[in-house]
Amino acid sequence: MTMSDSSNIADNGVEDDVQLYRAYRDTRAGLRLAGRFMPYRWYELPERLTAIWMAYAQMLDEFSTELANTLNDLTNHVQRLQAWAIVIEPMDDDEKMAATHEFIDVLATNAVNLPYAIKSRFAFAAAHLCHQANMTRDFASWQDDLPLDVEIDLNTSGIYGRGWGKKYNRFKRAVEAIGARAYRDATGDFRNAYNHRFSPRFVVGMTGMVTRNRNEQSGGFYYGFGGREPLALADIVALLTTECRHCYTAFEALQALVEEQIGAIRAFDTAPHSSAQAN
Repeated sequence: MTMSDSSNIADNGVEDDVQLYRAYRDTRAGLRLAGRFMPYRWYELPERLTAIWMAYAQMLDEFSTELANTLNDLTNHVQRLQAWAIVIEPMDDDEKMAATHEFIDVLATNAVNLPYAIKSRFAFAAAHLCHQANMTRDFASWQDDLPLDVEIDLNTSGIYGRGWGKKYNRFKRAVEAIGARAYRDATGDFRNAYNHRFSPRFVVGMTGMVTRNRNEQSGGFYYGFGGREPLALADIVALLTTECRHCYTAFEALQALVEEQIGAIRAFDTAPHSSAQAN
């Protein structure tokens, strides 16, 4: 093969990719958005805040923006994957493998992992915001005892959110629904498998040809053979559509929780004794 031949093959490959991506863009343009986008700057803090609320105000600004960004990314990813599912449907396996390698794999990997990230970010945001807002409950005894960021999870936010009653409980139930067992099972526990073992592939390809399992009766082990089928894009789209709905519900629950906290902050700052407490 001459250098000219290699150049022609490369040029043809690029042209094929361009045509494929154009087909994807045209297909996506014809799709109706199945989800909805989360809003920005939806809250209203008092114009004048005492200095003790600086951390709360800046955290709320960052957390609300980043959560909206991530949820909106997931919503867009669902539509992107839906378009790709349509484009590759008539292809043979070799063509599907090429499309997956060039365009789909990174997108799908990120999308399937996002519910876990969103769940953790909700817990992180709520823990910090509840911790700061708890100063409105009993300022004199409040302690800055929140664990380090790397230690925060949904259980942590539950400890610091318990004083916010129904609003926090509604938020917690909504967050628990994200990336729950049904999603983990349907995706082959993708997050853990991707980070610690070998995750299912997308569109084409088998994984897990041999699995080691425990016999619950004898306590011994046995080996299973056969492998796991790849995750189909249509199935992923359906699963992530459900996850989007869970995320939207959690976002709305966080909004309600924050609104209650802002009301408590406003009442605290306007109380006759608040300036003395804050100094």
